[in-house]
Amino acid sequence: MADLRQEICRRRTFAIISHPDAGKTTLTEKLLLYGGAIQLAGAVKGKASARHAVSDWMELEKQRGISITSSVMQFEYDGYCINILDTPGHQDFSEDTYRTLMAADSAVMVIDAAKGIEPQTRKLFKVCAMRHIPIFTFINKLDRDARSPYELTEQLETEFGIGTYPMNWPIGSGKDFKGVYDRATGKILSFGEAHRGTSRIQATEYALDDTQALDELIGPTLRQTLETDVELLDGAGYDFDLEQVRQGQLSPVFFGSALTNFGVEPFLKSFLEITTPPLPRKAAEGVVDPFEDSFSAFVFKIQANMNKAHRDRIAFMRICSGKFERDREYYHVQGGKTLRLAQPQQMMAESRQVIDEAYAGDIIGVFDPGLFAIGDTVCTKAHKVTYEGIPTFAPEIFAAVERVDTMKRKQFEKGMTEIAQEGAIQIFHIPGGGLEEVIVGVVGILQLEVLEYRLKSEYGVDVRRRSLPYQFVRWVENKDMDLSRLNLGTDSRWVQDFKGNDLLVFGGQWAIRWAEEKNPGLILREFKEN
Repeated sequence: MADLRQEICRRRTFAIISHPDAGKTTLTEKLLLYGGAIQLAGAVKGKASARHAVSDWMELEKQRGISITSSVMQFEYDGYCINILDTPGHQDFSEDTYRTLMAADSAVMVIDAAKGIEPQTRKLFKVCAMRHIPIFTFINKLDRDARSPYELTEQLETEFGIGTYPMNWPIGSGKDFKGVYDRATGKILSFGEAHRGTSRIQATEYALDDTQALDELIGPTLRQTLETDVELLDGAGYDFDLEQVRQGQLSPVFFGSALTNFGVEPFLKSFLEITTPPLPRKAAEGVVDPFEDSFSAFVFKIQANMNKAHRDRIAFMRICSGKFERDREYYHVQGGKTLRLAQPQQMMAESRQVIDEAYAGDIIGVFDPGLFAIGDTVCTKAHKVTYEGIPTFAPEIFAAVERVDTMKRKQFEKGMTEIAQEGAIQIFHIPGGGLEEVIVGVVGILQLEVLEYRLKSEYGVDVRRRSLPYQFVRWVENKDMDLSRLNLGTDSRWVQDFKGNDLLVFGGQWAIRWAEEKNPGLILREFKEN
């Protein structure tokens, strides 16, 4: 039992979130660099190098220079076992991010020091706040001209309604960025030169009261500014309160530059000390303690064709309690079946390694023969639990998709079904109409491009699509109503998803009201929990 508790206590599982281009994937790469998981950091985009970020494994991600799907990476650092969930920043892939946050114990919010808080940052923060996820802020790109650090922290406090506690303080920005002042140690960390930060760099420490050395290092003007800033921070800022941090009410703030590695390792060390080990989870049967002997986990993501050679499907599970052991029999709650998970895998983006055991807090991948769905629970049969479902959000953009080559019906149906099961792209069909043409619902238009790309590259199917006038979808709760006899407006339609759930799609809000008024007893829901 001591070993179990010790192993779980050293786990740290967190998501990295941001608006696109704030430097989230670059920061992830640098954390892997300092953790020893990689030897040389790859560029996310740009012509300087042919390398790409480890976490951007999908070919389209490398072409576009953006994260399209969340990645899971596990590595060891300084006695901790770290599980990083790198999420897409682009709003068109936000549903993948929302689901991934369900598997995290804390979140690192990356903010561009020149731009401050951006629209997608606001949305993601709301999701974290709703779940009381502790939020750590990394204000990035200090190697470029930046806003005042006072302005940035004030914006966080005003817009998000939380306190901030700067763990360090920047000395200049852009060409004048000389390092950071570490408030915990009272030391100034000056970083040496590094070529675009592809390898680890060492920081040199200076005392704040070593006036002569600091004048030589940063100049009298920056030194005097720093001394004034330190007095203000200590006198007027929030006090550090670990309990408030863990309740999501106070955000520790770090300044640095992920591109050049300035401030990355101090951030990592401090973050690991402050953030929590795995937290208890709510289930239908009550709260589940991570230190319980009984294994339990839930599926938060499914990804098909990560390995092109094998065309496999991987179900990503967050372990919530106990210890997972390879080749033991576990119970799939939703399927009502006992199963043996023979090849559990530890992830490093698309690279995988078969493991014999894993603990609460870990993310593991298991082969999925089509058995699992997002939100499913797997546990020991003797101690059944059912975790809360993961919400499916209503899509806002709809298109009809059909194959170009009529001879590729099987490939088209297989591709559509498997991609639908991943959950990010919602796929509907007309009841009784087969899959000759399907209706695709997405949160953002880029998802349609990803769908076309994946059908072509992974299933060999070219498709054509046309836009549809629908804007809203509602799940039908009624089980005993003849939906073929519904009185609907001209821009409304009855469809089913790949699980057989009944839904209605509508061209506008008035069409929803019409359907509810003209069909007494009809019960519609805006979202559905898996």
